[in-house]
Amino acid sequence: MPKYAAPIKEIEFILFDVMDIAASPILGYSDLDPALVAALVHEVGKISTDILLPLNTTGDTEGCRLENGIVRTPDGFKDAFKALREGGWSGIDLPEIYGGQGMPYLMGTIANEIFSSGNQSLAMFQGLTHGAASAILAHGTEAQKSTYLPPMVACEWTGTMNLTEPHCGTDLGLMRTKAVPQTDGSYQITGQKIFISAGDHDLTENIIHLVLARIPGGPDGIKGVSLFIAPKVLVHSDGTLGARNSVTAGKIETKMGLHGNPTCVMNYDGATGYLLGEPHKGMRAMFTMMNEARLGVGTQAIAQAEIAYQNAVYYAKDRQQGRAAHGAQNPADPADPIIVHPDIRRALLDQKSYLEGGRALLLWGSELIDRAHRSQDEASLGLISLLTPVIKGFLSDEGYKMTVKAQQVFGGYGYIEEAGMSQFTRDARITMIYEGANGVQALDLVGRKLGQEGGRHIRAFIKIATSFIDSHKSEDAQFEKTFTAPLAAALKDLQSASIYFMQHAPTEPNTVLAGSYDFMHLFGHTCMGLMWARMGWAAHEALKNDPSDAAFYKTKLTTGRYYMSRRLPATALHLQRIKSGGAMVMALDEADF
Repeated sequence: MPKYAAPIKEIEFILFDVMDIAASPILGYSDLDPALVAALVHEVGKISTDILLPLNTTGDTEGCRLENGIVRTPDGFKDAFKALREGGWSGIDLPEIYGGQGMPYLMGTIANEIFSSGNQSLAMFQGLTHGAASAILAHGTEAQKSTYLPPMVACEWTGTMNLTEPHCGTDLGLMRTKAVPQTDGSYQITGQKIFISAGDHDLTENIIHLVLARIPGGPDGIKGVSLFIAPKVLVHSDGTLGARNSVTAGKIETKMGLHGNPTCVMNYDGATGYLLGEPHKGMRAMFTMMNEARLGVGTQAIAQAEIAYQNAVYYAKDRQQGRAAHGAQNPADPADPIIVHPDIRRALLDQKSYLEGGRALLLWGSELIDRAHRSQDEASLGLISLLTPVIKGFLSDEGYKMTVKAQQVFGGYGYIEEAGMSQFTRDARITMIYEGANGVQALDLVGRKLGQEGGRHIRAFIKIATSFIDSHKSEDAQFEKTFTAPLAAALKDLQSASIYFMQHAPTEPNTVLAGSYDFMHLFGHTCMGLMWARMGWAAHEALKNDPSDAAFYKTKLTTGRYYMSRRLPATALHLQRIKSGGAMVMALDEADF
């Protein structure tokens, strides 16, 4: 069975050496002292390793099944979910008034990564519930919040998000599901939703579905969509459960991965629903959940790449094949471990540098969310809005690639299910597709986010990066050469691409759209470059001031230099592709494909 150990030291380094959360003015951050964080992360890691991970292969091989209208989860999932529920982990960052622990969103991200590494399928039940609870918290009435949030925060009930229909996914303006008003203030919902993760299961006694539907007579297109709460089991005013609602799982999809989490076709046959938020403003309310989910997908990408990388390292140190080019390293053995070979080192360093930089980006994004909501900082809200498609799209694209690289380290054994590497690759693949396919994320980034408020947020990012470069220019020549100079080059490419889009957007929309995917990756690499520059400086200072853990900080600097020299220059290639324009992309007639 694959192994996993929570990256506790890596997390602590980002929180305390890089982000310096102890000195942060954000509400609740001063409570996050090293001892508390270490204890929490250790406990989450223990649950992930001891309870969730042993069921990961079980979930994959056994899968979920639909029996007489009831979705059954794999053996052991009920007990494992009960352990998560009893630990209060689902509500770690939700308000105490509803049973949560009231910690910063930052801690929720950390817990989500570690749980997802152990068992992404199982962790999703909790993650989806958190997103649905957040939407109700932001847009629900006081009665709705008091009714639904306590059992959802405790994960006694789970939650789902119902958007997609057989004929419409990205273009939700084509939605046909309707919600007819009733005399008692409720709505009768009729329609079919597909690709609904955890749409039905046997882990809890109720499931709270958030459903997008049209109220007859409303505006056409996306402006006529509203959001509704449609419980699997209806809830009385006193919180007790009543009759079964007219919503059922008609099918469980057969999938490439995530077999332990049922992806359901949901049938709403005159189901009772309750308006969440304002009529015809459903997308505004749903985006509360969708944006959280997109950051969660970035977290899942890191999580799968992390466990894949850890096992690739174990294997590379153990598997003996050939001799090192510079001479035998284990002369007493018939061959050297494969980690002595440069190509294996390249594959492992690609993974390691992605993981550490990506985790730093995730945690910075989580800090921005806390700053936005806990400190009412509008600038941080705008910046995380800009970064969300990058965190989701770039991290999931690269995360999947890293699971493939880890699988490649195993050679033929990586293709054999017994080794477990195939599952990490299969489970990671969905991160590039759900919660808005990555092509859509790129279009959102370039088409909406880049020019938002006159480009205010991209300018804010550039200012942050430029300020870091300027403040470290003459402090250390070696650091400037290996960290700030490469970051400056990437930032120049980002600025050049942004200007190019602004110049061509009015007259050549296809040119902009054809370059959107490259821009997302150009931006992603630049973000990673900034993270590595920040981590590099933190390691540099720690090594100078506290040499007691010199090996860790030297490793951090070496890994950072690898990213800056071998991975960050990809921005130049992406810029060249962007500037090639859209004509070549659109050159073929439809019939020629």
